[in-house]
Amino acid sequence: MVHRLPPAAGRVFARPHPASSDAVVRHVGRAPSTTVLTLLAACALALPGAATAQPAASSIGDFPDPFVLPDGGAYYAYGTNANKKNVQLLHSTDLQTWRALPDAMPKLARWVRQPVPHVWAPEVVRLGNRYVLYYTAHDRATDRQCIGAAASRSPRGPFVDRSNAPLVCQSALGGTIDASPLLEGGRLYLYFKSDGNCCNMPTHLFVQQLRPDGLGVIGEPTMLLTNGRPWEGKVIEAPTMVVRDGKYTLLYSANDFGNGSYAVGHASCDGPTGPCHPVGDAPFLKSRAEAYLMGPGHQGVFRANAQDYIAYHAWEMKPDGKRADRRFLYIDRLNWVDGQPVVKGTTLIK
Repeated sequence: MVHRLPPAAGRVFARPHPASSDAVVRHVGRAPSTTVLTLLAACALALPGAATAQPAASSIGDFPDPFVLPDGGAYYAYGTNANKKNVQLLHSTDLQTWRALPDAMPKLARWVRQPVPHVWAPEVVRLGNRYVLYYTAHDRATDRQCIGAAASRSPRGPFVDRSNAPLVCQSALGGTIDASPLLEGGRLYLYFKSDGNCCNMPTHLFVQQLRPDGLGVIGEPTMLLTNGRPWEGKVIEAPTMVVRDGKYTLLYSANDFGNGSYAVGHASCDGPTGPCHPVGDAPFLKSRAEAYLMGPGHQGVFRANAQDYIAYHAWEMKPDGKRADRRFLYIDRLNWVDGQPVVKGTTLIK
């Protein structure tokens, strides 16, 4: 199936966007609560004309925790398990037309639990003529979500994980999820989250150096952030380290993925291994009632044609303003103003 963006920016929703929107072209895998009715939904219903406006849908369907890899003049979007695939994969040559490809990782490693593996939040890095996909899945031995690494000669896969154990699994901290690689200064790093919210513990963001082949870790992980700011609630997750103009900015998602409180904030870091310092008291990407944008998060950043973009998911909305059960893919421009991230959107991938 082919998926297209709307022909004109700012027309991705039934309700027109504000003129300032300048639109352009991972929580993960868990069963969402169907009883959530957030303040966002109430606000949407209160907006003039909102009762008759129709939120837009995406023919791609459920595509949580997106990550976009530019490669060879094309773009590959990877997503959490859905639509009967372990790792969803889309292909585009122009960021406007998207085509679904076969499962990027059809066979799972021996350490992954069956028949419900919970394969979440895939991200890919190219290392020479090989590609390594980092993913989260349920570990048989620890009964926790943990991180694995799978390799392929093509960004299309199939990616194969031949290991007998996860790459990273902080079982004492509730498990490990949301892996994100960074190749910087000739060294390879992996960012991830301890899954403490599974077990009434704090959540932390970590970084650990990887071997040059990307399939093994070096040393011990370094803690970068812990949840604690009011807007974050009980969860921080989905770390993404971005390096621009010599500055290190750690983007992350926080709060309850199942409702409108989920959002994206950022921290300033002294280097790839920190220390990191949260910036401000509020997220820079959050729910917007007038755009039917609910719970945006699990972001990934990529660069194309000298422009930064941010991919993320947000909940499908029903006409009455309530949350539906799928998370749709969005890709917006990401600008930097005085070193701070500014999202120019919203743009739903339809």
